[in-house]
Parts: sequence; structure tokens; C-alpha cells
Amino acid sequence: MASNRNWIYETLNHDNTNGVPYNFSFSPSPLAKLEEHYNCSSVEQLLDFPIRMTGTDSIKPLYASPDDFGDVARDEFGVGWSTNRIDRGTPLIPCLPEADLQEYSFPDAAAEYRFKEIKKWCDGNRDNFTIIWVGDLWERATFMRGMDNILLDIILHPEFVHELLAGLTEHITTTMQILFECGQFDCIAVSDDYGTQKGMLMSPGHWREFIKPQLEKIYSMARDNGRKTFHHSCGNIQEIIPDFIELGLDILHPIQPEAMDIVKTKQQFGDKLTFCGGIPTQSVLPDGTPDQVRNEVRRLKNIMGQAGGYILEPGITVQADVPLENIVAMIEEARIQV
Repeated sequence: MASNRNWIYETLNHDNTNGVPYNFSFSPSPLAKLEEHYNCSSVEQLLDFPIRMTGTDSIKPLYASPDDFGDVARDEFGVGWSTNRIDRGTPLIPCLPEADLQEYSFPDAAAEYRFKEIKKWCDGNRDNFTIIWVGDLWERATFMRGMDNILLDIILHPEFVHELLAGLTEHITTTMQILFECGQFDCIAVSDDYGTQKGMLMSPGHWREFIKPQLEKIYSMARDNGRKTFHHSCGNIQEIIPDFIELGLDILHPIQPEAMDIVKTKQQFGDKLTFCGGIPTQSVLPDGTPDQVRNEVRRLKNIMGQAGGYILEPGITVQADVPLENIVAMIEEARIQV
């Protein structure tokens, strides 16, 4: 039997002889319920999930508890986030009140604390397909400036937007270079939302002007260093999927079924790209029965998994509104390979 790592590479090569692989990520509440259900400290190890993900350490972890940080936690970039025990919180306090970088200093991408656990993690997951999150670009800009402001800046202060995204790209590529020296892993991941459920946050033309050239630098650096590329963007981004293909992206995530016709998207682009996601997180997972969850997982495996190029996963990280029995049904059905 092929290793988990080879299984994903075969999927990226559009070879589906070993079935449809899967990937799951959980916010703290459902993860704690799963660990109690399976009586374990690591669900991904107990159930041998084929994909493993990590990222560099941060002074503000993704899920910052108010017990540790109070009501507001500041990240390395200076953004103030709300804290709670359920999700990642909300960026409340931008660090760039004006469209001006003269007085701003980007955080040190090479800070030693960011990389302390990476080699150990790489060594411990070498039989799996390993993905390391390297940062966010446009999404980070929205945190730093505020969504309304940065969208106005595209029109009113375009040079500032170019400068900000260039600085963030340098932070990401510096991070990548250090990661390449820390250990062997398979893939870099960028988190960068571009869409709402009805369409893009900006015009495709503006996306190609401001964001695409920076992504080209990131993807090219990964490719030159023998790594695959994984890109997360929520929402309906149908119009720029050809651009991702042109840039050489390997895996597009999370293809939200609430925002796009994912079957049509697979038919149109599935020979050139691997899609990861597709399980509805606004209907079936939180509101359906376990049998409905199983049926949806089987349907996606049968339709989306044809000719490879598909990794089963929920449309977003599993949140606290999903019943435990539905999460278990999803995992167990995903693990059935025929």
C-alpha cells in the first residue's frame, strides 16, 4: 500500500487508483470533543490522516484564549484581535490607521521563536504529506488597514497598496527561505481570502494588478525549491481560477459549495488543478443527520474524485456548531476506501 505521502502525490498527478484522500481541521471546541470521543491526545495520529499541517509560531496564536491574553491580543504586525474560546476572533484594531508606511516597521520574519518546532515536526511527519502555512498577503493587508480602508486604498492610494503587499511578500518569502533550511516538507500554504459568497471582493482586474504578481513570486520560489503550493481563499473566486492555473498552483482550497458550483468547477478545471474542500459547512454538517453527512461525503467522493485531483475536506475549518455525531460520520465515511 502506498504511503500517505505518495497517496497525495498520486492525487496531485490525477491518479485515483487508491481512492479519495481527505483532510480535516477543527477549531478548539470540536477538536476537544473528538479527542474525548476517541480517547486520544491526537486525532490525526490515531486515525492516520494523510495530510499534516503546521505553521510558524506566533506571539498571538490562531486561537488566542481570553484566559491567556485578555479581551484583546496583538499579533506581530500590531493588529489587535478580539479573543474567545470558540474561534480565532476578529481583527478589531488595525495597525495602519493611515495609508502610509513611513513610520511602520514590518516584524522580523527571521525571529528565532517562529521556527523552533519546525524541524521536529517535519521529522515526525515524514510519512505524510506535509504542508506549512507561510503567511497571508491580501488578507493580512485587510487586518492591518481594515477591510473598508484597503478596498478604498486600491482606488485612492494604489502605490501604498503595492508597497504594503510587496512588504508582506518579502516577509513571506523570507519565512519560506528559512523553512526550506529547517527540514524537509512537501508544500507551502498561503491563506488569502478574495471572495464573498456572491463574488470577488475586488474586480479580477485589480486582483491581477495588485495580488497576482506577488503570488507569482511566492509560488515560483516554492517551485524552485521543490515544494508544492496550496492556496486558501473562501468565497466565489471562479473568475480567477484560470490565473491560479497560469501561476502553477497545485491545490486550491476550500471550494465552498455555498459559493461556487464545485462540480462544474471540477469539470472545467479539474485536469489542471487539485481541489480540496467541498463539504457544506452551512447546511449539511451543522444541520443534517449523520446519514445525510455520510451520503454527502460519498457523493463528493464519487463525483469530485473522478480522475484524481480531489481532496475531501469541509468548506471551512469545522466550527463549534457542528454536532459531534456529524463530525464522526464525516471522518468515518471519508476513511472508507473502495
